[in-house]
Amino acid sequence: MWLEVDEIYNLACPAAPGHYQYNPIKTMKTSVMGAINVLGMAKRCNAKVLQASTSEVYGDPDVHPQTESYRGNVNPIGTRACYDEGKRAAETLFFDYHRMNHVNIRVVRIFNTYGPRMHPFDGRVVSNFIRQALDGEDITIFGDGSQTRSFCYRDDLVEAIIRMMNGPDEFVGPVNIGNPDEFTIRELAELVIELTGARCSLIDRPLPADDPKQRQPDITLARKHLGWEPKIKLREGLAKTIEWFRSIDASEYRAPTPNY
Repeated sequence: MWLEVDEIYNLACPAAPGHYQYNPIKTMKTSVMGAINVLGMAKRCNAKVLQASTSEVYGDPDVHPQTESYRGNVNPIGTRACYDEGKRAAETLFFDYHRMNHVNIRVVRIFNTYGPRMHPFDGRVVSNFIRQALDGEDITIFGDGSQTRSFCYRDDLVEAIIRMMNGPDEFVGPVNIGNPDEFTIRELAELVIELTGARCSLIDRPLPADDPKQRQPDITLARKHLGWEPKIKLREGLAKTIEWFRSIDASEYRAPTPNY
């Protein structure tokens, strides 16, 4: 039985390091084989197809902020490569299907995103910090906390993705989708402590291999072609996220070891 569709959003891939590194081969397969499958369907159905790529295609950047023309600094044999290179390969497939088969593609490069309904144990920095603070635990920081990230609230991200899919066919991307406001990880931890009212300390742990030192999107193209920029500031978005975390029983979200 054939499935007939008009639009495809390909967001399938574990994104937290602990999850995608659990089975790196299957992570790579998800990105590469998944892209081949959705592109084949888009070609057959004459459908638009959007690829959720990632800021990790830039690796540990030596260009700051990151523009879409920057080709990245990725270690192809490191422990993060299954995700970084998998997403880069998926972008290659999307653009080759576009050039060779005239598939109507869209490619967005998503920077750190957060918000209510995050899994408390997904291993991302925002969920980790909030859960630790609310549980009265010390907050674990990898490295000295000087590395930077830019955090985009989920509603802003969804708005950008929909605008990209509904935008003109001439603009296929890639386009950075993220909040250009840059924060150190230590600043994030201190803000979480302030907003939760927690009494906890910051504990430093060794920085994982190939962990990016800086991450900040240049969103010039998103502003120009999508008329989009994020509206929710980090303090407001964190408050909404913390409120949701307070409303749940995090123990109910404990999941078995990923199996993919």
